[in-house]
Amino acid sequence: MTARLSHAVTSGTFSLDGETHEVENNVWVLGDDEQCVVFDAPHDVQAVETLVGERECVGILLTHAHDDHVRFAPELSEALEAPILLNPADREVWQLTHGDLPWDGDVADGDMFTIAGVNLEALHTPGHSPGSTCYYSEELGAVFTGDTLFQGGPGATGRSFSSRETIEESVRERLFALPEDTVVHTGHGPDTTIGTEKRAAQGDWL
Repeated sequence: MTARLSHAVTSGTFSLDGETHEVENNVWVLGDDEQCVVFDAPHDVQAVETLVGERECVGILLTHAHDDHVRFAPELSEALEAPILLNPADREVWQLTHGDLPWDGDVADGDMFTIAGVNLEALHTPGHSPGSTCYYSEELGAVFTGDTLFQGGPGATGRSFSSRETIEESVRERLFALPEDTVVHTGHGPDTTIGTEKRAAQGDWL
């Protein structure tokens, strides 16, 4: 398998409901020597460009539309000449940052993307936001969860457009159905595994 995964951490802010917080976001780039995809567009276009290098970026796969994940999506799209792809259920969240500026293509549950011989399946996992989407690769034994699942459990709710009940259902029904040794690449913080999070949830919310 020629696919390789590159990673960087970028720093910036997250704003919603009149509050702004300092955050660090993971950036993930998956591909081979010729092509790649980028997961999310946080804070620092140059950092993402460095990870991509001279490769053709065939898509910017947004896990959701909170501003710390999409604020620089149009600029990154222009720099990489790559389409922005988003689940349209996050339209209202996207519009908080970008108004009527459109993204380039819709992502639906079950959509398949292939990069460097690796398949990525879009899993619609609402709760953190209505359109939150994870990307699972059986070949890699990995899932890119954005802010749906972290080391320590499901992502934050309690803000606009979010639901604790919904995110718990998404994690339980979609993510915890994956093999337990699946590595979870998150939108913030360290990696974990499906099995680790499933065991931690037992007797709590699972």
